[in-house]
Amino acid sequence: MSCLGMSRHLSGLLRHGPAIAALAAAIVVLPAFNAAARGPENVADVAEQVIDAVVNISTSQKVDARLGNMPDLPPGSPMEEFFDEFFKNRRGQGGQGGQGGPGDQDRAPRRINSLGSGFIIDPSGLVVTNNHVIADADEINVILNDGTKLPAELVGRDSKSDLALLRVHYDKPLKAVKFGDSDKLRLGEWVIAIGNPFSLGGTVTAGIVSARNRDINSGPYDNYIQTDAAINRGNSGGPLFNLNGEVVGVNTAIISPSGGSIGIGFAVPSNSAVAVIDQLRQYGETRRGWLGVRIQQVTDDIAESLSIKPARGALVAGIDDRGPAKPAGIEPGDVVVKFDGHDVKEMHDLPRIVADTPVGKEVEVVVIRKGKEETHTVKIGRLEDGEKLAAANTTGKDAAPTQKSVVQKTLGLELSSLSDDLRKKFKVRDNVKGVLVTGVDASVASAAADKRLSAGDVIVEVQYQAVGNPADLQTRIDQLKAQGKKVAVLLVSNADGETRFVALSLQ
Repeated sequence: MSCLGMSRHLSGLLRHGPAIAALAAAIVVLPAFNAAARGPENVADVAEQVIDAVVNISTSQKVDARLGNMPDLPPGSPMEEFFDEFFKNRRGQGGQGGQGGPGDQDRAPRRINSLGSGFIIDPSGLVVTNNHVIADADEINVILNDGTKLPAELVGRDSKSDLALLRVHYDKPLKAVKFGDSDKLRLGEWVIAIGNPFSLGGTVTAGIVSARNRDINSGPYDNYIQTDAAINRGNSGGPLFNLNGEVVGVNTAIISPSGGSIGIGFAVPSNSAVAVIDQLRQYGETRRGWLGVRIQQVTDDIAESLSIKPARGALVAGIDDRGPAKPAGIEPGDVVVKFDGHDVKEMHDLPRIVADTPVGKEVEVVVIRKGKEETHTVKIGRLEDGEKLAAANTTGKDAAPTQKSVVQKTLGLELSSLSDDLRKKFKVRDNVKGVLVTGVDASVASAAADKRLSAGDVIVEVQYQAVGNPADLQTRIDQLKAQGKKVAVLLVSNADGETRFVALSLQ
């Protein structure tokens, strides 16, 4: 700038003294803001404080080399790359140096090694990791940050949350870390991941919390923290720290077409992990609460038909005859909106709340039934007991009366009464009653095909009234149309008796 230009610039500033003073005050704040934008300065301090509590998990598994196909492994499992390399390289290898031909090598058992991550939560030697890190392993070792290798025993594991608890023995107390409160995490908050990516050893990465309560359809209790801190193969089971050095998550999964980090990683929240770890520590297994219902999402159509505004809660699609919900008076078609004082905003909220409820506790369950709220008291059962009962009762007992097959078409569906021949053809269990769907006309401009109705489905109820044959169903549809209803809610069962609600347009 020329001298003339500079003098004019200064004189202009002098004429606006108050404004310049305010600007100067604002400028003072900017350096601090810019420093924060570059990232927190205490990442190094936190890493130094906790890294000795982060361990590598080494597993070994004996495999039969005669197997010709690669085994099924959990997505993102650290063992996947090792199995892949093994099954690719072992083919076509001939005998060398008089050590035998391919047949001899194929018959020899092999051991496959893999590496993951974990962290110590108790100085006595309790280690948390992912279940898929140690799944099917014959031998598990924990490698400390200083390289010390310790044999580990499995205390307990839980496939639903993908968590496992190990124990090691050492001649002195080990460095341990504490769990923090994951419910206090905010979007954009800085977090630190430490683990063993690609078997490189202790590695520190930092990022932010990208999202909370993520459902990635990996299990019934999905509630993941999403982060852009680099998480790769081998990080599984490692801790996600906040800037106070507390574990707020257990790194579990990534989304990546290439297998490497693209900034989308997921961690089990600490508040979910603590409940599971405490049960594994105390019992060696989980003891989750059980309500005994099958649920589905409350769609806008279903919410409108039930006079629920806005759409919320978990729709009860079916009741387990042996579960706690049935004697408590909960019925299919009820919408659970509150459980033990906790609001149920979406369908996937309910399984997590129920699972965390102590077995045997009596709780109040608020449901909406036909537009009105009702409160029921339920004594919570144990999920694992319910699963055992279900496994022991795989066939239906109640035989349905034989009916003459009468085919009728409505709403783009071909319908028939359930006869013995049709039960055998579509493999429908004897205890399933209702109207059989024998075909869906995809060319008709109806919602039947879009709602995934298919031949072999059985319509049990129409707008919460049971139907036994196509004539009953048509009568009910006609009544709804006469009432000016735009949508009919159908209770639909599959051949095995598992039910769901479908909102079908009447227009």
